[in-house]
Amino acid sequence: MKVANLTIMVNNLEESIEFYKTITELTISRRFKAGPGEIAFMKNADGETEIELVSMPQGQKFEGKGFFVCFETENLDTVQELAKAKGLNPSDIRNPDAKNRYFYVYDPNGVSVEIKQKV
Repeated sequence: MKVANLTIMVNNLEESIEFYKTITELTISRRFKAGPGEIAFMKNADGETEIELVSMPQGQKFEGKGFFVCFETENLDTVQELAKAKGLNPSDIRNPDAKNRYFYVYDPNGVSVEIKQKV
């Protein structure tokens, strides 16, 4: 079994799309109206990672803490600098061991996003 996609109920679809395009380099693979709301699926270049962003005016939204999603990059320092330039207040880069480096940043909905680089 594998994860097919991750769904996030968002407050502002455009803001969420911009965040994931900028920070994780995902692009919209399909987007459509769904009743009073809208859904956007975003994938990485290889199509192996997919998230679904759902915006429903009266629907449930993500609230709270304790949910983390991790993306892997080969350019950790560049992504962290981009997050800083966008005013996203990323954490410092952490090096827990000789093989991993990462930082955290919150998406517009409060989801904690870890950006990780294996070295």
